[in-house]
Amino acid sequence: DAGSSVEEMEFNWDEYLEDTGATAAPHGSFKHVDTSLQNGFAPGMKLEVAVKSDQNTYWVATIITTCGQLLLLRYDGYGEDRKADFWCDILTADLHPIGWCQQNKKILKVPEGIKDKIPDQEEFLQRVLKGACSAPANLLEGLHRGKNPLDLIAPGSRLELQNIRDSLEAWIVTVVENVGGRLKLRYEGLEDSDKFDQWLFYLDPFLHQVGWAAQHGYSLQPPLAIRSLRSEADWQEILKKVKEEEEESSVPTDLFKDKPVIGVHSFSEGMKLEAVDPMAPFVISPATVLKVYNDKYFMIEIDDLRAERASSQRYICHVNSAGIFPVQWSLKNGLHLSPPPGYPGQDFDWADYLKQCGAEAAPQSCFPSLTSDHGFKENMKLEAVNPVDPEEVCIATVTKLKESYLWLQLEGSKKPVPECIVSVESMNIFPVGWCETNGYQLRPPRKAIVNKQKKIAVVQPEKQILSSRTVHDGLKNQELNSSDSVVINGKYCCPKIYFNHRCFSGPYLNKGRIAELPQSVGPGNCVLVLKEVLTLLINAAYKPSRVLRELQLDEEAAWHGHGETLKAKYKGKSYRATVEVVRTADRVADFCRKTCIKLECCPNLFGPQMVLDKCSENCSVLTKTKYTHYYGKRKNKRIGRPPGGHSNLEAAMKKPNKRRKRRKHFFVHKKKRSSTSVDNTPAGSPQGSGAEEEDDQDESELSHSLAQDRDKRKRKLRTFSFSDDENKPPSPKDIKMEVAEKLQLDSNPLEWSVADVVRFLKSTDCAPLARIFLDQEIDGQALLLLTLPTVQECMDLKLGPAIKLCHHIERVKLAFYQQFAN
Repeated sequence: DAGSSVEEMEFNWDEYLEDTGATAAPHGSFKHVDTSLQNGFAPGMKLEVAVKSDQNTYWVATIITTCGQLLLLRYDGYGEDRKADFWCDILTADLHPIGWCQQNKKILKVPEGIKDKIPDQEEFLQRVLKGACSAPANLLEGLHRGKNPLDLIAPGSRLELQNIRDSLEAWIVTVVENVGGRLKLRYEGLEDSDKFDQWLFYLDPFLHQVGWAAQHGYSLQPPLAIRSLRSEADWQEILKKVKEEEEESSVPTDLFKDKPVIGVHSFSEGMKLEAVDPMAPFVISPATVLKVYNDKYFMIEIDDLRAERASSQRYICHVNSAGIFPVQWSLKNGLHLSPPPGYPGQDFDWADYLKQCGAEAAPQSCFPSLTSDHGFKENMKLEAVNPVDPEEVCIATVTKLKESYLWLQLEGSKKPVPECIVSVESMNIFPVGWCETNGYQLRPPRKAIVNKQKKIAVVQPEKQILSSRTVHDGLKNQELNSSDSVVINGKYCCPKIYFNHRCFSGPYLNKGRIAELPQSVGPGNCVLVLKEVLTLLINAAYKPSRVLRELQLDEEAAWHGHGETLKAKYKGKSYRATVEVVRTADRVADFCRKTCIKLECCPNLFGPQMVLDKCSENCSVLTKTKYTHYYGKRKNKRIGRPPGGHSNLEAAMKKPNKRRKRRKHFFVHKKKRSSTSVDNTPAGSPQGSGAEEEDDQDESELSHSLAQDRDKRKRKLRTFSFSDDENKPPSPKDIKMEVAEKLQLDSNPLEWSVADVVRFLKSTDCAPLARIFLDQEIDGQALLLLTLPTVQECMDLKLGPAIKLCHHIERVKLAFYQQFAN
């Protein structure tokens, strides 16, 4: 209303998900979007690349990862060594298909870095190129160079569209708009009218390149709905003009190579089934196979028993069409079947109906098998097309799932719409952020109205300058706000991130939960994809809040990316911290590797490269001790305030105007090294807990009681560890213990084998725990690294037995310092 202080704010998915407590549907569940992002290149393809040190020579390279117009390459001869991998831009780099050098009399020469590894160049090339797949020549040279195949469907391009309402005829359509592969199509001959425009994803089975109808024996005829708008002579003249301009307006045939293949059906005329009308997918109704055209197509009509019906709901299907089900499918899944209009009574019974109609039910074998392995769950959010108004893409919530079908509640549509029934493979649903990435208006929810005066300000880091050699010139030195997303030519710029389940998961991540993670996430917007990856990792931890603390932004690290607030839940409490993620594809691989090292797991546990048979880090043969030693070494850091002088650890505040009770969120605090216990608890955090878990409170209290005792020591004892990171939980040496007799060691515990450790434990009152040490292969080095939290997490011990065990470990550490550390 005029004069009010309430105004509609710009919609933000992150804030909306936080306010609703919902999660976004995983990117990997939208296969058609994934396919649309492919650039025609694939990992494993080979090409000839100019050698950087000598631009007059070339060498064979293999594609490791693709990302928009960027390729991550590795010269052949480096094997599994990733250190020499490099990104290049298809538009600007000197790239050619295999055989180009020979045809153009150019020199193939081994790069200096691997010269010693390849004594015989000819023999090496014959071996690596045998059976190799070359990168497509048309994507490396000519007009299509560097273009995403999807970009070739430009406004003005022509296609052929089958008419799914009347018959199997097809007609020419012109592309009016291309939004990330979703095409606005206009029938040829209706240039001045948008009344009959249609929106279809380019992979729709009924959309084809020009010439398809003639090749498959179908006629080119305008649909009945528009045929009367022009004379027959006019339509023929239009068709003649299209054929004359076919070459300049056509799209490449291979663009449709990823379209679903239509199989052979086994339906017969008169069979009954249950169906959802694709034009009004709100109810499931009885339907009849009205006509069978051939072994691929048949027509379905939604049953209507009224004598005075003006029109019928009929459409053409194929064997994989969504929304067709066998008789009794609704009953078996506890769903309502809407009786045909004119049916007497509301209690519909299939047996009586079939008998009344004298028809048979289509057998189960006619229908495709349905899968429940899709990644969608109830209450997940996504973006979906409004079936009533296809111009609209709305926020959607999954309200129900049955096998491979979703019930979606659309929010923000101009007119209220009932729940829609869609297949999980529908090309009218998209991941969160799809509209923003493709520059299309997403209909915000009506409730996305906030009181401006009460809006909570979130302090963002200062503007940064992006400068990356791998991003095309148009992005260099571009000034970015912290909320910006770097997109290459309007497309996603983050490759798929693979979870390599076989790799070593380290001390923080639960191996079982890691195994349950999806195979990959993305591709997509870098910030969104990496945020999803980190959230999955946090949820796969033994203690999610501890992993969140390790990932938390650190004041002394140079700010290179984008700060994202991530959340973790543990023992009924919620924790938050700001985590830095990178924006651009060229930095994704390094970001993933460094994050893995930060979490003391294999550097290949997740990243843009899939580990197939053997990890390049050979992590499967390394013991946990050696692995942590090799990859877990980190420099000392002081944890202070984040960039901009604002605290990264703030007290949570309740959002205004929220009716439901929200759980209190705690911000994760990184612990500081201190010889005395100081209360650094900020206002709003749980008093005395440092915003950590309940069992960490026990640790803190024990450590606090030893403050004075530590000050009395003649020299400061340092815990033997491969990491001096003060962010680690307190070690058991900080726990006050009544040490029995002084321990004298006959040998250096650093050199103890697993058997030596077991032998020592059996000499103590913790002998029953020796079996755990034997099973987990804990040698002397690992023993000296154990702390109270590690013992509790990895050995599943209660606090009492864990403290008793750590008492003996401390005796070994103390003896080590006194006898061998010097």
